[in-house]
Amino acid sequence: MRVAIAGAGAVGRSIAQELVSDGHQVMLIERDRAHFDPNSVEQAEWVQADACELSSLEDAGMQLCDVVIAATGDDKVNLVVSLLAKTEFAVRRVIARVNDPTNEWLFTESWGVDVAVSTPRLLAAMVEESVTIGDVVRLMTLRQGQANLVEITLDESTPFAGRAVSELTLPRDAALVTILRGGRVIVPQPDDTLEGGDELLFVTTAAVEQDIKRALGY
Repeated sequence: MRVAIAGAGAVGRSIAQELVSDGHQVMLIERDRAHFDPNSVEQAEWVQADACELSSLEDAGMQLCDVVIAATGDDKVNLVVSLLAKTEFAVRRVIARVNDPTNEWLFTESWGVDVAVSTPRLLAAMVEESVTIGDVVRLMTLRQGQANLVEITLDESTPFAGRAVSELTLPRDAALVTILRGGRVIVPQPDDTLEGGDELLFVTTAAVEQDIKRALGY
């Protein structure tokens, strides 16, 4: 894929390095001369420009990108970049960094955002995941808030131990996508059995999150 990243600070450069190593074409757009360092990610294309200016994005070739990541440290900039990418250049997938959790409600389809990534929320979720048994932990919001990736950890005495995945009576708008067990990542099949301590990852709507919890006996 061709990916444009607005913001070449520590976050933007780290994302670029990961994507480049996976074989993607990456363009880093940075306005601040202090952060403009092509030697830090040599395989990426570097553009010194204001990512909030439509003409700059046109000149950079934003219209050729499959994905745009708004990764600056300024939420206002990330919103503007997301909106321009979606409305002016019809970019298929727009991912935006949320710096201030109080601004998270703005990062929706209305601003062109497909996926909003809030570092404070993710860190809080990781803490909750490590200490919470039987509660729904929301890890990520997907599709402009239409769906969430959530996790529930089964306690060691769960009555579902030894029972097949097919025996779970889940709500209509929920899908079990992964079971984490020790160091294993299991893509669940109907005949796979559950064990105490399993971490179950679901893609679901917010409306039925508590229904999943009840389906697991919590």
